[in-house]
Amino acid sequence: MSDIVLYDSTDGIATITLNRPAQMNALSDALIVELQACWRRFEASDDRVAILHAAGDRAFSVGADLKDAPKEMWQGVPSIGAKVSKPVVAAVHGWCIGGAYVIVQMCDLVVASETTIFKYPEAQLGFSGGLIASAVARIPHKIAMEFMLLGENLPAQRAYEAGMVNRVTPKGGELAEAQRMARILAKSAPLVTTGLKELSMATLNKSPAEAGAISRDLLLTIRDSADGREGRLAFREKREARFEGR
Repeated sequence: MSDIVLYDSTDGIATITLNRPAQMNALSDALIVELQACWRRFEASDDRVAILHAAGDRAFSVGADLKDAPKEMWQGVPSIGAKVSKPVVAAVHGWCIGGAYVIVQMCDLVVASETTIFKYPEAQLGFSGGLIASAVARIPHKIAMEFMLLGENLPAQRAYEAGMVNRVTPKGGELAEAQRMARILAKSAPLVTTGLKELSMATLNKSPAEAGAISRDLLLTIRDSADGREGRLAFREKREARFEGR
């Protein structure tokens, strides 16, 4: 793995850090691929909870890197691009724009610095991946529509009042509060935390865009599998394929 997304494991807590501070953690194609790999690593690990954090002072992330836009933005979204059955706490500061908010809204708990400004400007830019529509299942409908459609700045306190975040901290305090929450979760009964998360995810209404992304992940997994490559090679070589289920 490269250093554009960092993974640290300590005392049952995985800390996943977006690490492009000079680019305000813009979501490049490589970063999204690395983030998906981190979610998979977390799911397969003994860690019981993950914290999603970002390096630098100015932004959690300004969204898609327009110079190197992700081919499949949804791959970096927990529980969409990769199964994540364990709790995830986001620690957010500064700008959190577009696809970055989509990632944050799929985390289970969110701590925001008072410096945080959420923004979803895609309606004004003329494109959208659609996953933002899941906001209507997570916050009041009218607030979700305002956020999605108007593209206006939404500060941390307003996000707290709307139920988008759990805590607002003084500047620089978001990671410490996320770590406090994570320590509680790391010591909690894992069958309960994962069970409640599974039931909660099943209760939330999944948007068509969410369902489509999950289906696409399955199809890409089949396409890129060893069996997929073997099948295409066998077809070209006009022989019977030797599949191994991987």
